[in-house]
Amino acid sequence: MHIALTGSIAYDYLMTFPGHFQDHILPDKLDSISLSFLVDGMIKRRGGVAPNIGYTMALLGGSPSILGTVGEDFAGYRAWLQEQGIDTRGIRVIKGEFTASFFATTDRKNAQIASFYPGAMAYAGEVSLAELMDQPYDLVVISPNEPTAMSGYVQEAQKLGIPYLYDPSQQIVRLDAEDLREGVQGAQALFVNEYEFGLIQKQTGFSPDEIRDFVDLMVVTLGEQGAEISSGGETFQVSSVKPDRILDPTGVGDAFRGGFLIGLSHGIDPKHAGMIGSLAATYCLEEDGPQGHHFTLAEFRERFEAHFPDSAVLDQLESINPTNEQPRRRV
Repeated sequence: MHIALTGSIAYDYLMTFPGHFQDHILPDKLDSISLSFLVDGMIKRRGGVAPNIGYTMALLGGSPSILGTVGEDFAGYRAWLQEQGIDTRGIRVIKGEFTASFFATTDRKNAQIASFYPGAMAYAGEVSLAELMDQPYDLVVISPNEPTAMSGYVQEAQKLGIPYLYDPSQQIVRLDAEDLREGVQGAQALFVNEYEFGLIQKQTGFSPDEIRDFVDLMVVTLGEQGAEISSGGETFQVSSVKPDRILDPTGVGDAFRGGFLIGLSHGIDPKHAGMIGSLAATYCLEEDGPQGHHFTLAEFRERFEAHFPDSAVLDQLESINPTNEQPRRRV
């Protein structure tokens, strides 16, 4: 199954605050809020929604294609993605620009305050799905990106007859209501968290039932409570997998999507694909950064069976191409 991933491509600057944000916010002074947090650590990580999803897919034997725009500082990141088995031909360098950058500070309760500099991502609309049509797409993932580019990919996918998974996420507040309606109504699948689902309803005027009727598949992630998956007129819950430790929540949702997409690409039903996504998300939560986790397929299968012992998906997991039985380079 050939899956193309569109979305942000960025460097993440991740900082840790040794206290709690809530202790320093005065509710009656929000109109004049002015805060500065002294952090006790900072790391630079490869990030962005599209590569984050692609990285977890690659760990599970997938070879997705990424489409997007980056700056002149991207050479090392490209080499890393190619080493993981990810197709980077659709990633275009914009001269004179930096790759988009995400700055996030996480407190002791895993609350986050973040900002995002788009940089080269502002030119994402210049990259077309048609550029990599030498191998027909089975699915295109439309994730947070420059808003005009997102709307353009929706229209292009519909024109070309390519099924797409719509994942507007952080850009819901930046997209026009009509663009959101078009994105939802034409999608094969919708992927959001619980809060984002509420925002989409507010922005579009669609009811939850209307949204479920528009798409064949809808996944609403619920944090520690797992995920709610609607497909074929049924809605079911998938539990989260308890982590051995919690190190960094950045990219957990992207890891879930990566695992889920691998399940779908191997003909696994949405409920069990959600279980794969749930475990992939936990691996990410246990490590620093959105691409800091790692596992072999054998390790993944063993842990999957321990949490979902009665799952019939285990036999189908065996069919996943075992390209990752030996650890890849981690830098």
